[in-house]
Amino acid sequence: MRLDKFLCDHTQLTRSLATKAIRSSRVTVNYSKAKSGSIKVLPDTDTIQLDNQTIQIEAPHRYYMMNKPKGVVCANDDAEHPLVFDLMQNELNVQKFHTVGRLDKDTTGLLLITDDGQWSHFITSPRHHQPKTYRTKLAEPLVKDAEEKIKQGIVLKDDIKPTLPGELKRITDVEILLTINEGRYHQVKRMMAALGNRVIELHRESIGNVTLDVKLAEGEYRQLTQTEVDALKK
Repeated sequence: MRLDKFLCDHTQLTRSLATKAIRSSRVTVNYSKAKSGSIKVLPDTDTIQLDNQTIQIEAPHRYYMMNKPKGVVCANDDAEHPLVFDLMQNELNVQKFHTVGRLDKDTTGLLLITDDGQWSHFITSPRHHQPKTYRTKLAEPLVKDAEEKIKQGIVLKDDIKPTLPGELKRITDVEILLTINEGRYHQVKRMMAALGNRVIELHRESIGNVTLDVKLAEGEYRQLTQTEVDALKK
């Protein structure tokens, strides 16, 4: 990369101001005064200073999807259970990651992981109502009017305000796809309990417009594409 472009990308200097700074001997590369903006620099290895201050390069944020298996918890520390981050030990600085929301220990499926706090806050903020779809297996056959009740909203035990309208698609009487637009504590399990049923398996398939990659086996993960990252900001 050219030095003058580096200065424009990582400081407040315009191209012309960067050129002036170099000509005024305000810029050093590896502690030697730079003579031209056209010289090539390696940002990852070279020490580049402006007015005797090293220009710090912020590492780009990282974004992943994981097919979460049963038995692991969405936490950075737990003395009793394995962590989702134990599955990512090949990644650098894994301690900087956090999960975007949580899945219960016994819930599987799409889990988003990042080191970008603003991005995860946008996704989990109640104001944005990111829809989440779960494949759910039930202990008993589903009541006949379940679709309409989910559409209208359900009052959960110990809650006053009903859930936001959701969508229920019946695969069989004991297997459904349930889409909700908020993230209350144990919401899917509590919704099914309000319908007189019990969840025996819960698997998240999608968040917003991002769907779990079918190529990922349980416990596997991959980086999100830029399209997927951007889709979750909308």
